[in-house]
Amino acid sequence: MSARPRPLLIGLSPRLLAAVPPQLGFRGKTLQYLEQSVAHWVMALGALPVMVPTVQHDSPIRRSDVHVHDFVAALDGLILQGGADIHPRLYGQEASPHLGAVDELRDRFELDLLRGFAAAGKPVFGICRGLQLINVACGGTLHQDLLAEGASAQAHSHADAYDRHSHGLHIAAGTWLSSRYDGATTGRVNSIHHQGIARLGAGLGVEARAEDGVIECVRGSGAHFLLGVQWHPEFHDGSDPDLLPADPLLQAFLDAAAQRRG
Repeated sequence: MSARPRPLLIGLSPRLLAAVPPQLGFRGKTLQYLEQSVAHWVMALGALPVMVPTVQHDSPIRRSDVHVHDFVAALDGLILQGGADIHPRLYGQEASPHLGAVDELRDRFELDLLRGFAAAGKPVFGICRGLQLINVACGGTLHQDLLAEGASAQAHSHADAYDRHSHGLHIAAGTWLSSRYDGATTGRVNSIHHQGIARLGAGLGVEARAEDGVIECVRGSGAHFLLGVQWHPEFHDGSDPDLLPADPLLQAFLDAAAQRRG
């Protein structure tokens, strides 16, 4: 009887929580965690999610002790999930008053991971902050706040609606993204961000924009799979039939990981 093939191992970058609510315990500690939607989404399509911990200021582990190539060698692909703003010094700007919470150690560690996976030809999929990190890694810049900088007249986040806040999507005809959705050139996605791409990074192509022109999807032009979306497809759970189905994106990522492993 032949052995069952090993499932794909997909690295997920964690979110960080330094101000832990008292009812959770862990007084004075930092939590690194995955919101279950993205982990369950990966598992639902037959892969195994593996959280890749970020090194903290007060950790006994130094960044110099963490060998990114070991993570790259062990895992088949990388998903960069949402979270804090990226520090603007990484794209040559000073912090504006509209900048949200940042974590520079997470920024640097995730950039190391992204570049390591890309150099190995293993697929990278960026979600929300992940799209922004891909753009910064490719030399692009960000709007620190879309409204404050006049990049949009419409808020791309809504505190009360959260992931129920959505907007229309214009998908460029003939693009890879359009092909994932049977040639569609329009769609609808959730929107939970206040930053966005300003100058596009080198080697990236725009696949979709919001109705106001804000970039919502980028794809690398190289041979390996590199994709970033500004929305949160893991929250497209089918409860709102107007939103684009999530699985075509993740399945394409997993197919690329399987091909690279093979």
